[in-house]
Amino acid sequence: MKNKSLLIATVFAASAMTVSAQDLTSKKGETILPEAGDWAISFDAKPFLNYAGQLFSNAGATSPSVGYTNGYPWSIKGKMFKDATTAYRAGIRLGFGSKKWANDITQAYDLTSTPPTYPNERPQVEDQYKAGYNGIVLTGGLELRRGKTRLQGYYGGELIFGMMGNKDAFTYGNNLFSGAQTATSAFADASSSYNTDWTAMGATANSNLVTDDGFGNPARITERKTSMMMFGLRGFIGVEYFILPKISIGAEYGWGLGFTSTKTTSTWESNDQSATPGTWVVGSFDDETKSSGFAIDSDIQNNQTGSGLFGGTGSLNIIFHF
Repeated sequence: MKNKSLLIATVFAASAMTVSAQDLTSKKGETILPEAGDWAISFDAKPFLNYAGQLFSNAGATSPSVGYTNGYPWSIKGKMFKDATTAYRAGIRLGFGSKKWANDITQAYDLTSTPPTYPNERPQVEDQYKAGYNGIVLTGGLELRRGKTRLQGYYGGELIFGMMGNKDAFTYGNNLFSGAQTATSAFADASSSYNTDWTAMGATANSNLVTDDGFGNPARITERKTSMMMFGLRGFIGVEYFILPKISIGAEYGWGLGFTSTKTTSTWESNDQSATPGTWVVGSFDDETKSSGFAIDSDIQNNQTGSGLFGGTGSLNIIFHF
């Protein structure tokens, strides 16, 4: 049903012309095709075409939403026409953000003190989790066009560069126990008994409570950072049909190379007995992982097996020129 609605909408859009295909001005004298100095911005056409198709099929149409074009995650893409057959393409995504969570957890206390009894509460301390991210994606390229009717073909190339990163910082209200352990010592380790497990709180996809690599003890993350760099060189070819003056529906395919490099570093701490039995020592450790991806292929294969940079995999876009 969805494909049928999309087909109906496309046929309707193609037939909704105020003049014949050879006439490149409307009845009001408006120019159909883009001109020198025009700007353009693209959106995903699927919500609009589904809406039109549902109107014709009585499927209960809902108002369309404006979506990003496929590819270059969440970037805004546009172009500026040098003349009727040449356009400069550009895209940008620029984002920064942060969030903070806090949670009270039971305080570790010295066993020599009198433990609280019901209904008195155990003393509480606060754990905090701060998460931040940043991202920038820049694209730039040249588009060449051909065609003397409402149907326009185009081709060209563009560069893509991006840097993204995120940082998690954890602070804990209970210090890890260190020193000689006695029957009356306060004892706090990195287990969930004395530390907030933020995965259980729904605040992060990666747990802050882990196991240390060397000794297999409970450990807790104090800082985790991930950074990614991506680079792409892409050739493209596409087609647009101008259904109204300066409004077109188009599809685009591409081929190119993409490269990504990702690094994650974590700092964590745990405690364990030293060589002297009964004496506990707190240790801080660093961990680093790296990964990279590379592909020379069509857009869809780059997304599935390589860089993940490219889009436009046959999806329809609606382009507004002004």
